[in-house]
Amino acid sequence: MKDFVAELKWRGMIHDVMPGTDEHLMESMRAAYVGIDPTADSLHIGHLVSVMMLKHFQECGHKPYALVGGATGMIGDPSGKSNERNLLDEATLRHNQDALKEQLSRFLDFDSDAPNAAKLVNNYDWMKEFSFLSFIRDVGKHITVNYMMAKDSVKKRLSSESAEGMSFTEFTYQLVQGYDFLHLYQEADCTLQMGGSDQWGNITTGTELIRRIGGGKAFALTCPLITKADGTKFGKTEGGNVWLDAERTSPYQFYQYWLNTSDEDAEKYIKIFTFLKQDEIEGLIAEHREAPHARALQRRLAEEITIMVHSKEDLDMAMKASDILFGKSTTEDLAAINEKTLLQVFEGVPQVEISKSTLNAVTNVTDLLSEVTEGIIFPSKGEARKMIKGGGVSINKGKITDPNAEVAFDLLQDKYLLAQKGKKNYYLIKVN
Repeated sequence: MKDFVAELKWRGMIHDVMPGTDEHLMESMRAAYVGIDPTADSLHIGHLVSVMMLKHFQECGHKPYALVGGATGMIGDPSGKSNERNLLDEATLRHNQDALKEQLSRFLDFDSDAPNAAKLVNNYDWMKEFSFLSFIRDVGKHITVNYMMAKDSVKKRLSSESAEGMSFTEFTYQLVQGYDFLHLYQEADCTLQMGGSDQWGNITTGTELIRRIGGGKAFALTCPLITKADGTKFGKTEGGNVWLDAERTSPYQFYQYWLNTSDEDAEKYIKIFTFLKQDEIEGLIAEHREAPHARALQRRLAEEITIMVHSKEDLDMAMKASDILFGKSTTEDLAAINEKTLLQVFEGVPQVEISKSTLNAVTNVTDLLSEVTEGIIFPSKGEARKMIKGGGVSINKGKITDPNAEVAFDLLQDKYLLAQKGKKNYYLIKVN
């Protein structure tokens, strides 16, 4: 077996680990699980650390379980939160489960005949028939209220002045999660639960249940909660979460998020969010420190993770889109990106709408860039002619040097023209 704990340690992915975990994992193939919140039909990058842990676990020869918390998703986890979650119905949970499995399949091998093929399970499947009386009789009596009250997540909620207290439903969360561990221990010989550091209390409740009811030994391992050096929240942008679903966060936006990582964060993230080997990462970090302005570390990080989550084709389009704004690009590059990416790249630039008949009636580019576009690009024909003659104007990334040139440009996505004045001033002309 490959040394899973050692692999996570050099990557900075261990916060707490129960003594004896590494020896236990080196003895034979083991099973471990991570719980995933099913409240949306997509993972976001906040989930990625747990997913990467499962991937490393499988790469080291062990069997990973991804547990979709259908039952716990109906309750809400108090860890680090001030309010309860919205409760979901079963149809929504099942839809979300299917969508999450499709995304997880980009990381984990679910379909092979290998003994360590991954499995997706939903705790709703074993909790839905559990009566309240059965649960408090068979599970609840083994854990004292004193034990449950001592957990940091519970103490934090109860002591918070801004919170409205904690419902009994939420208080039982750690028992339900603990029972998940016991169930997988008994049914699948699962001896390790992993998660974020805020889950340590819930995970150790599971190991305690296994000790008291299952009569066995189980283990816990948590990773640090990911932070950003500037103090802002990891995985958040002005538009909200950075999702793995391309419809929620486009590959271009996804690529840009990682490309804009600070130097300090990039050194940390490339260990956590890629599968590059230690010597290659150390080489990239050394190269970056010698020439940080080249941003080689951020580029490699963004490339690796965009391919892993999306595809090589999506990465190519994201890089072309980035070059349109920040590098040298061609009319062909501009025409190659789709409408959604085009609008994202030029979000916030001045836009003007004209009709197709108006465009067809325009006699030259000077008129187009001044009178026809209502002076938004150039306030006068004279200013437009002067800058065109000086070589400071492009349309669809093609330089215009003749003020009297005909308007004969292919529309981007059959409806747009991109005008550029100088190096940094862009204007989007929409043709209806």
